Amino acid sequence: MTRRFPESGAATAEPALEPLLFELAREGRGNGHVPSAETPAAVPERFRRKATLRLPELAEQQVVRHFMHLAQLNYAVDTGFYPLGSCTMKYNPKINDRIASLPGFADLHPLQPDADAQGALRLIWELERLLAGITGMPEVSLQPAAGAHAEFTAILMFKAYHASRGEAAKRRRVIVPDSAHGTNPSSAAMCGFDVTTVPSDARGNVDLAALEATLGDDVVGMMLTNPNTLGLFEERLEEVIAAVHRVGGLMYGDGANMNALLGIARPGDLGFDVIHLNLHKTFSTPHGAGGPGAGPVLANEKLAPFLPVPRVVRDAGGAFHLTEDRPRSVGRVRAFHGNYGVLVRAYSYIRNLGEDGLRACGEDAILAANYLLALLRPAFDVAYDRPCMHEFVLSAAAQKKAGASALDVSKALIDEGFHPPTVYFPLIVSEALMIEPTETEPKETLDAFAAALRRIAERVKTDPASVHDTPRTAPLRRLDEVGAARRPRLRWRAGS
Repeated sequence: MTRRFPESGAATAEPALEPLLFELAREGRGNGHVPSAETPAAVPERFRRKATLRLPELAEQQVVRHFMHLAQLNYAVDTGFYPLGSCTMKYNPKINDRIASLPGFADLHPLQPDADAQGALRLIWELERLLAGITGMPEVSLQPAAGAHAEFTAILMFKAYHASRGEAAKRRRVIVPDSAHGTNPSSAAMCGFDVTTVPSDARGNVDLAALEATLGDDVVGMMLTNPNTLGLFEERLEEVIAAVHRVGGLMYGDGANMNALLGIARPGDLGFDVIHLNLHKTFSTPHGAGGPGAGPVLANEKLAPFLPVPRVVRDAGGAFHLTEDRPRSVGRVRAFHGNYGVLVRAYSYIRNLGEDGLRACGEDAILAANYLLALLRPAFDVAYDRPCMHEFVLSAAAQKKAGASALDVSKALIDEGFHPPTVYFPLIVSEALMIEPTETEPKETLDAFAAALRRIAERVKTDPASVHDTPRTAPLRRLDEVGAARRPRLRWRAGS
């Protein structure tokens, strides 16, 4: 079946929302501005292209319209509620974008001399101290580009610490809970370590007895998210940390869920040795479609010498400089100094809210999640039914028995006008629906979202096939995900 686009004269195979630029192209239509007669003289022979550049030839307005059409199909936090669990898709205040776009920040070259970048270096220096105060961790590196990158960096630091003590050969195992983000065991494996998984107990905590049974002097450390991915505060956290420390292991705190702790609890005070923060989540930077991100690593005094370089220091005269004079550092983990625009936005966000405002964020996020959980508890099973923190996990196992899976419920939400939540994670919950409302949504939005999910749950009871057949109103319906994975089409070919 072919779909035709009268305005452009293009045609493309269904399903399609917009022709490819190659399908819109017509020979000779490109708006070339470099006269061909001047090209040989302007370009040295060794740099001249031997074959025609195979790019589509289009008028400028065609290109603009193409990308505008695609942009109008996007769903974003600026257009609607984004309840993705473990993603903290909060609204991003536009003042932060304006500040990040100031020429002194946006146009700064990363190789400019320190003397010409004093404002930028000062922002890094001050942001490090703000984050240190928020987390109770005295030393900070802003270099990692995202959370998973920060995890990898932290495990490199663990490795360097144990090597400095002559224990590299025997410290071979990293412990992770069964509810951990998948990047935790991946980061440990990338650093050359074995991974041991410990189960959760009946209340959604780390099973302390199982943890103690697997501890030994071969343990590098433990990677723990708190609140965990079930949206629950680890009730025996201090005992877990003490047990790992007793065998000489280190504690890494995955800060993906730090939004629930803002102004309420500090990971450093709880006993973690290293943590990371997702500035693009907790401190409000747009991060749809996978980026950009920033994942600062924060360390206590014991692990601080191993943080990445360069570091920003302030001399006696008040000037700021980059230094690599950290002999035990794991070195650079990224070019230059992280995703600087994200750092500027986070700095603006923190300075605008202040200490009281940050605490209000954490409290309101917890309140919103518990309110939404109370509205949905009658319609869905709750994975671990106790007061949650910033997010919670439902189970659609009962709905699946009736004929509609968690995926079906999520697709039905699209017809209700809402973005689906995270599904099938954590892996320990059957038919998981992971929901994080954040602190930025009004009560009316939470009420409407809960009402939509309750309507879907009722439809499952009476007509599960109709739920399985959703979405019906979306521009595209369900894609052949298996076919896309097995037979991907990664480049355009004429006639294909």
